[in-house]
Parts: sequence; structure tokens; C-alpha cells
Amino acid sequence: MSTHPKQVELESTMRRLCDDLDHYLEDTFGDAYPLHPNRPERGKASSVAYDGLFSTGTQFTLGYGSNHGRGYILSVEIRTLSWVQKEKKETIEKAAMEYIREILPIYFPHRAIELKRDGNVYKLVGDFSLGDSSNS
Repeated sequence: MSTHPKQVELESTMRRLCDDLDHYLEDTFGDAYPLHPNRPERGKASSVAYDGLFSTGTQFTLGYGSNHGRGYILSVEIRTLSWVQKEKKETIEKAAMEYIREILPIYFPHRAIELKRDGNVYKLVGDFSLGDSSNS
């Protein structure tokens, strides 16, 4: 079973969105904590998701038990062994979510996609349709 080309395109766009977020967080908060010892410095890995202080990504969820249904959970992880103060984590999280809301229309200009708080996670919800498979 192969993956639909429009699904591949959608997930590629999601990855670029997360890479953009990662760069923003590194530029803004990258010196806040020492890196995890197993983590390469920013720019040293093949993907921004695998180096520097931050790791960002999305994961699809069907949304069972969710107030917002299916969508993509947005993950922002701080890769350090140091203790991260709750207030600092909240500041980083707030900045990340504001930035995502700002850049969503750039990455998905023709889709109604929003970032929502869903319990203790943030989720991208909205139009993730692939359209007619005969138009691929």
C-alpha cells in the first residue's frame, strides 16, 4: 500500500512548519539551557529536529476523547538534562504557539487550520482533506 501523494505533500509541509518553529525557538531561546550530552549542536545534524536545544514535530491523532477531534499534535521538546523552571517552559510554549499561529497561513494558505489547546497538548485541527484521489 503506497501513501497518497497529497498526504506526502501535507506531511512535508508539516515538517517545514516545524523546522521553521525550531529555528525560531533556537534563535529566541537556544542559549537558555545546556544541550543534552547526546545532542549535537545546532546545525550539526541532518535535520533541525535532531540538533540544538529544541525538537519539534507533529503526530497525527484520531482524537478519540478529544474536544477537537482528529488532527496533528504539535510537540515542542527541550533537550537538556537541566531542570527547566515551569515559568520558563510556559514562556517558551506560549512563544511557540504564538509563532505557529502567525505562520500557519503561510504554510497552509488555502486551508482552514487552527492551533487549539486540547487538554494538556496543542493540536493543529481543521481541513486536512486530500481531495479527490484521481487529481493526484
